[in-house]
Amino acid sequence: MNHSTHTLQPREYPYLLQQIQRQPPHLYMQGVLPPAHFVYLCVIGSRNHSTYGKEVCEHLIHGLAGYPIVIVSGLALGIDSLAHEAALAARLPTIAFPGSGLASHVLYPSTRRDLARRIVNQGGALLSPFSMNHPGLHWTFLERNRLMAGISKATLIIEGRKGSGTLGTAEYASQFNRDVMIVPGSIFSELSYGPLLLLKDGAHPVTSAKEILSILGFDSPSTPSQQPPSEQLPLWSLVEYSPLEKQIIERLVTPSIRDEVIRSLNVSLSQANATISELEIKGILTEENGILRLIPRRR
Repeated sequence: MNHSTHTLQPREYPYLLQQIQRQPPHLYMQGVLPPAHFVYLCVIGSRNHSTYGKEVCEHLIHGLAGYPIVIVSGLALGIDSLAHEAALAARLPTIAFPGSGLASHVLYPSTRRDLARRIVNQGGALLSPFSMNHPGLHWTFLERNRLMAGISKATLIIEGRKGSGTLGTAEYASQFNRDVMIVPGSIFSELSYGPLLLLKDGAHPVTSAKEILSILGFDSPSTPSQQPPSEQLPLWSLVEYSPLEKQIIERLVTPSIRDEVIRSLNVSLSQANATISELEIKGILTEENGILRLIPRRR
């Protein structure tokens, strides 16, 4: 395992994290970030979870396998660790915010150091705004919850008691105007307090991976693929497009933020914008709220 620690500057943060107020001046990272088109999903829940919570967590994340999705969580005991483990099993990249510095002797919780190593070994990352030797304290966990919500397009809550940190993370997600999802639970269980409270506040109830994929913006969640983007376009006859048009189409297998697409093209801003406009005129793609997506062709 490569234990080297890199320092990320704000311009290197994933796009959504760049949009929040009070960005950390830098982040310490072990491991690597996924490609820019990946969608970040925060999955959190109770430390003292039920068997139902464990099964739901594993089942839902397994259903996301094959999609460009990153599972974000806090490395904590309970649902957080289960989310990381399920992501590793599904071969999805996963990112952990431990709530402490990244030095091994302070990494919190200490019982999850092996999990942290496996996250990095399998292509994920550990992220922290705190100095390497900074211990986990009450306020550092509040800050890491804020960053987990800020980096993610949506937050999924799997069980949460009254007064739990899970509710605080969901509140941050709402403040950032991100989607909040909950897994319905028994009205007789105290673990359902958080999800049911959030449901009343407008959170999306989800019962399947297909519903999660829809909320994340995947238009065809029934046909996942591990193939590279150039092989995921069976409905598109790419030979009629210019090389740059082909590159943009392949980039938009997953709906992406316009600025991220342009940054990935390695051409001038004017050339990128002109080509995107041409594809819009041709009816190949559309843009809504800064998100570019392909327009499905009729069979």
